[in-house]
Amino acid sequence: MSTIGFLGLGIMGSPMAVNLAKAGHAVLGWNRSPGKADALRAAGGREASSIAEAVRDADVVLTMVPASPQVEALAYGPDGILAHAKPGTLLIDMSSITPQTSIDLAKKAAEHGVRVLDAPVSGGEAGAVEGVLSIMVGGERDDFEAARPVLEAVGTTLVHCGPHGSGQTVKAANQLIVAVNLQAVAEAVVFLEKSGVDLAAALDVLGGGLAGSAVLARKKDNFRQRAYTPGFKLELHHKDMGIVTDAARTVGAPLPVGATAAQLIASAVARGDGALDHSALLRGVELLSGCAPER
Repeated sequence: MSTIGFLGLGIMGSPMAVNLAKAGHAVLGWNRSPGKADALRAAGGREASSIAEAVRDADVVLTMVPASPQVEALAYGPDGILAHAKPGTLLIDMSSITPQTSIDLAKKAAEHGVRVLDAPVSGGEAGAVEGVLSIMVGGERDDFEAARPVLEAVGTTLVHCGPHGSGQTVKAANQLIVAVNLQAVAEAVVFLEKSGVDLAAALDVLGGGLAGSAVLARKKDNFRQRAYTPGFKLELHHKDMGIVTDAARTVGAPLPVGATAAQLIASAVARGDGALDHSALLRGVELLSGCAPER
């Protein structure tokens, strides 16, 4: 069992930290805004008052924050991870950030004797709660194998994808697929309802065929009930689509359908829906169809 400093107890981070504590690891959690550690304490973990306290004695440090600027704020500077983690610490960043940020972090951490993996996840809040996340990992294979007992407490699909930054590249592709899938389901929902078909029955039978997907299985109730309590916020998916669009441009990979999905997500955020679940793409389709969307 490891001593783990867990930084970022939000929608995803809190249940992940809880599962680590339940697995027997000694978890010391920290969050930028206080009052987020109740679930972790109930599971046997403890709350740190600072980044330094969380990482000083840790064998493994996990970070789960929204984007590259937050990862850099945690890692660098006199109050950051690299200033206080002991040499040999394994830093596993599970945020969804740009591949280049992960590559730069690994290089700078090596100067402090800290090993780094980029290990973004897929599965949303439900996957985090259930401990069944898919984890795509970039970095040294030996470090990946060393991290396996920790990662197995929060996920069931663990794949080493290549060198530093590879995990983030695969996560960007994941977000591209999810965005297009969500938009397709949203369009199908409006099409079915306007046609007078029983939506629940239709989604059930579609889920059993080639149209079935994890998106449809996980989000069909959101679509049916117009339930947009965030498991993954549209504003975060907007950020991720910026990452994949930029990365694809860099390598010369056209994304004609992905670019359209990215613009539809950007439109939803601009309308004020950024804090809603990304299944709220349905609201945009309803507007285009002359329907009055529900919140």
